[in-house]
Amino acid sequence: MTLEAGTPAPAFDLPATDDGRAALSGPTVLFFYPKADTPGCTNEAIDFTANADAFRSAGVTVIGLSRDPVKKLDRFKAKHDLNVILASDEDGAVCEAYGVWVEKKLYGRTYMGVERATFLTDGAGVVRQVWRKVSVKGHAEAVLAAAKEL
Repeated sequence: MTLEAGTPAPAFDLPATDDGRAALSGPTVLFFYPKADTPGCTNEAIDFTANADAFRSAGVTVIGLSRDPVKKLDRFKAKHDLNVILASDEDGAVCEAYGVWVEKKLYGRTYMGVERATFLTDGAGVVRQVWRKVSVKGHAEAVLAAAKEL
């Protein structure tokens, strides 16, 4: 299944960092990343953190989601002083619902993994914009610009 702009975003309620919960509530940026504390994922989370105040000013919640366990996400958040919600989808149900659990290839090896993708939803829970196969550089700023248009 591939989610597109204009379709309802699948609801979720997941364990998150700081003994919290993450759910789709109000305008939300949901960024999926393959694995905490790897270079690309770290840079992406740092970029969203750098823009966290601007997202809050726009009334938008930022949630990063991976299949890592919460304890690993707590360490990742503390190590890099991240200021966004990080949610754990250990069983992969939310990744499946959003269509980001995909076949990947690396060095001739094929495996299943999380595609780096971002979804912007409005206050009614409708997907307004989708970024797939994200390049990290400049991505958080592009998402912020779109979020300000909601």
